[in-house]
Amino acid sequence: MSVIGKEVLSTEKIKKGTKIVAKKLNDKYQDEDVLVITVVPGGVLFTADLVRELKFDIWMDYISCPHTPGDRNNLSPIVYHETIPTKGKHVILIDDAIESGSTMKRIVEFIKQEHDAKSVSIATLFVKPGRAAIAVDQYFAYEMEDDDLLVGYGLSWNGKYRNIPFVSKLAQ
Repeated sequence: MSVIGKEVLSTEKIKKGTKIVAKKLNDKYQDEDVLVITVVPGGVLFTADLVRELKFDIWMDYISCPHTPGDRNNLSPIVYHETIPTKGKHVILIDDAIESGSTMKRIVEFIKQEHDAKSVSIATLFVKPGRAAIAVDQYFAYEMEDDDLLVGYGLSWNGKYRNIPFVSKLAQ
């Protein structure tokens, strides 16, 4: 049985959304010291597409905090090796989406408390309506109409389907 349901973001909409987010970032961070930190594994595809649209110099690093889609109580450890120092840099955390927001909220708090960044912001392709409030600038292209579980373009179900080039609802 396929878990791929109704398509909600086509590859064309993803490309358009990537350009929308890139323009917002380009307008904000021109001539600034910026460290892009990808939330892995989900943010890998969006990061790869997004950074190629950025018109300013960046450093790149990654962070991990594994979670289960839809889980609002993620207590997984945050793994960050800080291969590029954050001190004095604007940090942009990039992920595919903000779903419940609880994992990203923990990552933001971790970066703000444990690292001496100049600022912290978030860049995602889309957000969901039921997400937690996160008190940093957020750059995204789309706001989903509901909190349906989604797969594709970095979003997984049971660890699979991240490589699907579009985003669809999870068929159950």
